[in-house]
Amino acid sequence: MMKRVFSLVLVLVMLFSMTTFVQADAHEVKITIAHTNDTHARIEEGKYAGMGFAKMATKVKELRAANPNFLLLDAGDTFHGQTIATLVKGESVVKSMNEMGYDAMAAGNHDFNYGQERLLELNEMTNFPIMGANVMKGEEVFLPEYIIKEVGGVKFGIFGLASPETAYKTHPNNVKGIVFADPVATAQKMVDMLKDQTDVIIALAHIGIDEETIVKSTDIATKVDGIDLIIDGHSHTDLEKGMVVNGTTIVQAGEYDKNMGIVELVVTDKKVSSITASLLTKDAAADIVADPAVQAVIDEVKAANEVITSVKVGDATINLDGERGQVRTGETNLGNYITDAMLDETGAQIAITNGGGIRASITPGEVTKGDVITVLPFGNFIVTKDLKGSDIKAAIEHGIDSYPGAKGAFPHVAGLTYKFDPNMEVGNKITEIMVNGVALDMDKMYEVATNDFMAAGGDGYTMFGDDAVKGEFAALDEAVINYMAKVSMDTAKTEMRIVAYDAPVYTIMADDVLWRIAKKYGVTWQDLATYNKLDNPNMIFPGNTLMIPAK
Repeated sequence: MMKRVFSLVLVLVMLFSMTTFVQADAHEVKITIAHTNDTHARIEEGKYAGMGFAKMATKVKELRAANPNFLLLDAGDTFHGQTIATLVKGESVVKSMNEMGYDAMAAGNHDFNYGQERLLELNEMTNFPIMGANVMKGEEVFLPEYIIKEVGGVKFGIFGLASPETAYKTHPNNVKGIVFADPVATAQKMVDMLKDQTDVIIALAHIGIDEETIVKSTDIATKVDGIDLIIDGHSHTDLEKGMVVNGTTIVQAGEYDKNMGIVELVVTDKKVSSITASLLTKDAAADIVADPAVQAVIDEVKAANEVITSVKVGDATINLDGERGQVRTGETNLGNYITDAMLDETGAQIAITNGGGIRASITPGEVTKGDVITVLPFGNFIVTKDLKGSDIKAAIEHGIDSYPGAKGAFPHVAGLTYKFDPNMEVGNKITEIMVNGVALDMDKMYEVATNDFMAAGGDGYTMFGDDAVKGEFAALDEAVINYMAKVSMDTAKTEMRIVAYDAPVYTIMADDVLWRIAKKYGVTWQDLATYNKLDNPNMIFPGNTLMIPAK
């Protein structure tokens, strides 16, 4: 009996000792990762921008001081979009990022906007790699595929992914000869290669999670095992605490550096044991003092640019709406003003431009050349083509196919109006297209002004790509500035060029047959004519036109 008791005690002591040994041997490392995406060159703090690079740099220094096991990563669309960057083709952003100490970046579609050769030049200027494992030119990878970086004794495998949409979400000439391979297949290849060499695998992905996106970051997480963290961009999504898909954490920090993403990652015995994601918001960063070194870089570039951008080109007493959510879903006064300028510049019958090319509003006050460049930052120029009516219809069907979802291809027009029913099937939503008051003739040729990006098939406008360019004109920003000298910005308005409705409607001009409509709804025709004392929700009055849903 004593022997059995002694044996039991011995076994318990051995088990306890083993447990103690295992616990003592467990090695835990905490790593902090700060991340950004879709800065679009908004490196300065501003009303429509985020906290700016100088404030972020201060926060980055604070995080590094708190935990030297630190990474700073960017998920793309960084070098282009604001005058401070476009006048020096992205170099100002590179200088700021170098000063902040970024470790790696993914190539976004708009990072190709200065052309593929310029992107390679920028990659030479950076102290970090601009990566794209799925960006191929011939048989060669065009950009660095990945890096292996050791942080606190933990080996990180970080690879880049670019959106296949880059093929048409930058000017096609910018990516001529480049193929964007399937991100899912590329991610699997990267994981297979890195899993035996590293402890943690991160995909730095400019892919996005928009419903309109063909391949999403969520698809990559679902189909590829072994990715610990996807730092995402492209869809401008605020993921406040990240999201977990198939064991992979996906994070994204919105747009314009209105947030900086922070990931606290714990690695225990070379395996990720926990990931906690959060966002530092612009409001939360309000009291942060700008880092003087980064601010000095920004101030130097601004001083050089100011000679060009400070030239006054006009005045506005109204707000010209170029907000992303507006220009990608419907008609705005700024979209109308820009397309009117395109007609004025070219003398064409029709003008069409994509909402995604309109990047900011014009607020009341003095308007400078820099303001206009900020609205139209891509350097696109206007071209004319002779297009068949059926191709014009196909183009507009393409541009509105995601409505009410936002789409960069959404078509703003002049010389043309269109109506559509979003409840109809894709490709058959248009119910009416009028050209200067006459129904579009599907077999007739029309002279159309558009931007060179769309004319080359950009934003999916492939129906434009095969037709010869008839004429080449001024850059969009120059055409708008020229138009400002002729036509006040205060005349810009929405005027039912674009009408979306969910049911068939009768359209009656407000001065016509009012007495019949008044009688039907039990009001006086005077009330109807002046739009007074009328609260029937079925009656809508856009502009000077009365629209009543058909019964």
